[in-house]
Amino acid sequence: MVDITPAELQAAEKIFGDRLDLAQRYVEHLATSGTERGLIGPREIPRLWSRHVLNCAVIESAIAHGSHVADVGSGAGLPGLCLAIARPDLELTLIEPLERRVIWLQEVVDDLGLDNVTVMRTRAELAVGMVNADVVTARAVSALTKLAGLTIPLLNGKGEVVAIKGRSAAEEIEKAAKVIRKLGGVETSVVVCGQELLEEPTTVVRIVVNKQGKIA
Repeated sequence: MVDITPAELQAAEKIFGDRLDLAQRYVEHLATSGTERGLIGPREIPRLWSRHVLNCAVIESAIAHGSHVADVGSGAGLPGLCLAIARPDLELTLIEPLERRVIWLQEVVDDLGLDNVTVMRTRAELAVGMVNADVVTARAVSALTKLAGLTIPLLNGKGEVVAIKGRSAAEEIEKAAKVIRKLGGVETSVVVCGQELLEEPTTVVRIVVNKQGKIA
């Protein structure tokens, strides 16, 4: 078992509830086969809960009930699988171009019995028209100037991007403002998730998209 501190366990219980055992099994997959296959660095194992799983899972508070969520560049399932475990009401499509990652993701989905997840091997730009998402998530994919073009088109004109970012979030928004507006973004903001649960809360860039030009 991967070590978890009392504070991390308390946060995990709050977020995952009666699905905590699934979250624990997912963390074990990350620590074992995920590390062996190069999806997670070995040095990250002691920080899997704090830096990765909880950091991703808290963004569930920014996603409306029953949403179809597309996770771009899903990699090791961060944040896609965290959301699928925490929120069985969500429908998740994990978009990942690399075959070895897709194989691993599908193995984990099957082992955990996550019936609200579809794993899609493709690039985000090629998934446009194949996926009709209400929300698009991303973590550690690219700077917002490029990420906007990979995520917003998956919303088919209306919805939200919820991208996990670091301390430079506001600066990234400033640089990407023109691109976001051109793609239909009508409101961009920095949201902090998990302040009451985590020692280091998660910073998110939230982009509201409505190609009609106004928020419905």
